[in-house]
Amino acid sequence: MTEICEDRVVVVTGAGQGLGREHALALAAEGARVVVNDLGEAAKAVAEEITANGGTAVADLGDVSDWAYAEALVARAVGEFGTLDALVNNAGINRDRMLVSMTEVEWDQVLRVNLKGHAAPLRHAAAYWRERSKQGSPVAARIVNTSSGAGLLGSVGQGNYGAAKAGIAALTVTAAVELSRYGVTVNAIAPSARTSMTEAVEAFADKMRVPEQGFDVMHPGNVSPLVVWLASVDAGDVTGRVFESEGGVISIADGWQHGPREVRDRRWNPAEIGPAVRSLIDRARVPAPVYGA
Repeated sequence: MTEICEDRVVVVTGAGQGLGREHALALAAEGARVVVNDLGEAAKAVAEEITANGGTAVADLGDVSDWAYAEALVARAVGEFGTLDALVNNAGINRDRMLVSMTEVEWDQVLRVNLKGHAAPLRHAAAYWRERSKQGSPVAARIVNTSSGAGLLGSVGQGNYGAAKAGIAALTVTAAVELSRYGVTVNAIAPSARTSMTEAVEAFADKMRVPEQGFDVMHPGNVSPLVVWLASVDAGDVTGRVFESEGGVISIADGWQHGPREVRDRRWNPAEIGPAVRSLIDRARVPAPVYGA
């Protein structure tokens, strides 16, 4: 049986551990040639594991939020394997803190690594595919970004992280429209899985625990089949979507759309606004935020 990503060249960022590691291994198992990116030596271990299992991979160490390095990472994939077919943006960090206690550094670090760390590789990969398209070469390229439930629904103590992940969802929708003309699809996942990041969040500790028996719902490898498919040629008719994934569940985020409306054929009077807003809230599908959690 043909492997779903046979001979496709895929860059996976933040692939030294956790979700990124699982994505890289799963892509390689489905025939992809993988560029394993991370800051530290763990990327080399993942690349070595892939090659030991009969796959093809190289490690490339660097900070994907650095514009010049992101360009070099794309160039490395093309130089090593002759092309680039997919980019899986996974690199991220969290610095959880209530907003009233958050430092400027904690805000800047999370926005830089998570949001700019998606934008920089995406920009340079897109430029490569645009050039190929202009030259008349066929392009069936894929970008898979990593958002989060914190970005889609909010999360107490994660204002910086949630803002970055919401930005990634918006970036996904925008890039999907801009890059469709070049043969590029852009989607995002919002995974829920056990990683070093989620294990560090006290509120998630019980949920992330490894079960004594049965299906390990929170194993990060459960998310990877969705990533593999989104990186494949088969996914060419799917773009601009955000998928949530946990255990054996895949769902599509049903947000980013207009809701109920109150209309006047004239300018509103401020005294009318309160009843109108409360009517809209009553009719909206989105539940009110939980305060004091």
